[in-house]
Amino acid sequence: MEPATMAWTAGLLGAGLVYWFVWVMGAAEVKGKRAVDLKMGSITRDKVQDKYTQYWSFFRRPKETATTQASADKVPAFVDTFYNLVTDIYEWGWGQSFHFSPSLPGRSHRDATRVHEERVADLLGAEPGHRVLDVGCGVGGPMRAIAAHSGARVVGITINEYQVNRARAHNRKAGLDAQCEVVCGNFMAMPFDDASFDGAYSIEATCHAPRLQDVYGEVYRVLKPGRLYVSYEWVTTPLYRADDPAHVEAIHGIERGDALPGLRRQDEIASIAQEVGFEVVQELDLALPPSLPWWTRLKMGRLAYWRNSLVVRVLTLLRIAPKGVVEVHEMLYETAQYLTLGGETGIFSPMHMVVLRKPATAAE
Repeated sequence: MEPATMAWTAGLLGAGLVYWFVWVMGAAEVKGKRAVDLKMGSITRDKVQDKYTQYWSFFRRPKETATTQASADKVPAFVDTFYNLVTDIYEWGWGQSFHFSPSLPGRSHRDATRVHEERVADLLGAEPGHRVLDVGCGVGGPMRAIAAHSGARVVGITINEYQVNRARAHNRKAGLDAQCEVVCGNFMAMPFDDASFDGAYSIEATCHAPRLQDVYGEVYRVLKPGRLYVSYEWVTTPLYRADDPAHVEAIHGIERGDALPGLRRQDEIASIAQEVGFEVVQELDLALPPSLPWWTRLKMGRLAYWRNSLVVRVLTLLRIAPKGVVEVHEMLYETAQYLTLGGETGIFSPMHMVVLRKPATAAE
């Protein structure tokens, strides 16, 4: 074969491989975000690396991020930075619902996710005519599932402006923009009137708050008397041992890689809810048997993580993706291993469910 022909053939093969990895293997699990569209939220390309370094510097010792009021006050801004860094990667590699769910026999991960979300609507008794609050809505995956399942109007709040725009775009594509509203704001100081919602829920979102009392207090304020609030909380379980270095490293790894100012103990949740005025209707760790492991998806996805890592590196090399994306992806891969360890050892649950009621006698 002539040298020119060989070079041409090699070029075609190389282009074919790039196309395969980036446009085929790099396609989003749920349509809407591809590898070539990774933007790192509202952060400009030249600032991604710096923002990642600042984030990592702040959360490298999770338990110290909320030890003083000054440091606790910085948490919302760094959570906003975190979601600028990871939202596109989450959508690309995980989907539009940024949470876990118990595996279901013979059902897909997407089915399991939908069932986990629809449980919330059923517990709330959400129905047409109701106005329901999604506390920490992300890009709106649960919001759309709950709105479609219940017929209720859902209002979501997220601190990240980029997520607001993504959620609104998804709502339009799903034909639910008249039923789903998205607001940019801090769920510890929400821009809603008192007693203005018929129900509320949070799915793996309040873990970002330095003080759970601040979030629960705001939900209590905006909820109508007699109405319910359902929350899936990230917690350490009674199996966690603070004197076990392996346990400590696993929990710190989860906190560092998920912008958490310190995980709360499972036995703290109900008492905090009661402290702000809620009645505890039900409390249950949905990760416990007979539920099947929620972390199975992380383990099955390790090949995908390696594949995606290669895609990200190629895109960065080609300057399609901004510098810093590789580091963010590696952080998430490492965090996935800590989450898996937390699930396998039983020291961590991302779905400790509480069903809370604002007393019917509460003053509006």
